[in-house]
Amino acid sequence: MGKLEGKVALITGGNSGIGLATAKTFISEGAKVVITGRREEALEQAAKEIGGNIKTILADAADISKTKDVVEQTVAAFGKIDILFVNAGVAFFSPHTEITEEFFDSQFNTNVKGPFFLIKEAIPHLNDGAVIIGNTSIVGQKGFDGSSVYSATKAAFRSISRVLASELRDRKIRVVSVAPGPIETPIYGKLGMSEEEVNQMGAGFAQQVPLGRFGSSDELAKAVLFLASDDASYVNGVELEVDGGLSQV
Repeated sequence: MGKLEGKVALITGGNSGIGLATAKTFISEGAKVVITGRREEALEQAAKEIGGNIKTILADAADISKTKDVVEQTVAAFGKIDILFVNAGVAFFSPHTEITEEFFDSQFNTNVKGPFFLIKEAIPHLNDGAVIIGNTSIVGQKGFDGSSVYSATKAAFRSISRVLASELRDRKIRVVSVAPGPIETPIYGKLGMSEEEVNQMGAGFAQQVPLGRFGSSDELAKAVLFLASDDASYVNGVELEVDGGLSQV
């Protein structure tokens, strides 16, 4: 029997990267999984890769008008929610002096506002003893050049998780976060930077990691599985760094 046998998981941004790897892992452990994404073609391809008891929902994480529908479709399909992995996010980098209001809002809408209201809609449909897992980042702990807005969004979500861990304690709902360091995901191709700039940034990150390399989405998914499973039944309110030691050494 898998670690998530009979559980229902909703994963935002489940069509690529960490979300896709986590969906595959959850399915392999017996869960029924719903993934969201912004592109229909990518969702269809992801569903084929994942297989098993999977449902896809077309929804932009930044569009709060879609949050209620995402939750309602999940509940209609599987009747309940045991695991909510708030994974979808964007990352753009810019010196503080060049940041525009649009640049600021685009990241806060996707990384904070959308997730905030998705959780609000989901709470009444979560089973007692459910778990909410946020995908934060070690950028909320360290000062990387050009990351002021992105870092602020991740720190904001970390703070939200702390509050929820307290507010939902009477229902035994755990609220935790996983904080990736440099992970090989498609997000690095969506930074609005040239390939050379992305490669230089990636090489710089890898040199700072004590293990000397990027992590993989599969490695991150295993950490999310731990937090979602009964193995972490006494783990609550934490932010688990999965970063090869970058934030610790």
